Amino acid sequence: MTIRLPIIKTHKLFINGQFPRSESGRSLEVRGASGEVIAHACNASRKDLRDAVVAARAAQDAWSRRAAYNRGQIFYRMAEMLDAKRAEFVDLLNDTPAAGKTKPKPKPARPDADREVSASVDRLVAFAGWADKYSQILGCHNPVNGPFYNFTVAEATGVVGIVAPDRPALLAMVSLIAPAICAGNTVVALASETTPLPACVLAEVCATSDVPSGVVNILTGTRAELVPQFSEHREVDAVVAASIEPDHLARLRLGAANNLKRVVTHALADTDWYDDARCESPWAIEPTVEMKTIWHPASA
Repeated sequence: MTIRLPIIKTHKLFINGQFPRSESGRSLEVRGASGEVIAHACNASRKDLRDAVVAARAAQDAWSRRAAYNRGQIFYRMAEMLDAKRAEFVDLLNDTPAAGKTKPKPKPARPDADREVSASVDRLVAFAGWADKYSQILGCHNPVNGPFYNFTVAEATGVVGIVAPDRPALLAMVSLIAPAICAGNTVVALASETTPLPACVLAEVCATSDVPSGVVNILTGTRAELVPQFSEHREVDAVVAASIEPDHLARLRLGAANNLKRVVTHALADTDWYDDARCESPWAIEPTVEMKTIWHPASA
């Protein structure tokens, strides 16, 4: 009689459209609701984050110059591929209560896991629609005294660091990445520390959704190690973080004082991420853009 043991998968990082292991060789145990190890996730190092920033910087110019309508098409493709993996996402959201813990507490299945996947699909569709429209909302034609036209237009900030909260692991990650790349930024995102697997599968969605290499880079690891690197790296132009610890927030602000990057933080409850009025608004895009004013002569 042959006994077949399940293969415990090691989920890789997602950098420049590829799935490398951490250069450090480290990994985190991911345990299921009953306490058994169900997978491993790479534990990203500072070098991995630097590699991701290099990839994001190289991809940013071409991505920002893409037609807004084409970026919207890619968002629709991401929504389709995420929905195609619905069953896998639901299983992961139900079965990953903790990561890197030796004695996780058992956790019952979440009845709202399917709702979270549906909300994530809807969020991508919403920003697909905003891709060629948000600039009309955020920008304006300014009245001036003189023979000039004066316009304010939104431009991508550049490379945006994302620090996702622990819950909801999938919806929050999608809700933070989508506004940034909708505006033409590229991102380096740090996944939920306690529930990293949904972000790992989201990377597979990006890899099969016509997202150009380097536009979305996803790391798994610890905030204690990587938040200071987001703060200090001078090629990271902005950081958007949600529900992080006070000491990590202080570190981000300290880095901003040193290198003048923009730091935006959200303190949202788990249920707030389902608020479409807040999370699908074009004003969710505003923290990741810079406003440029253009003067143009007008005929008398």
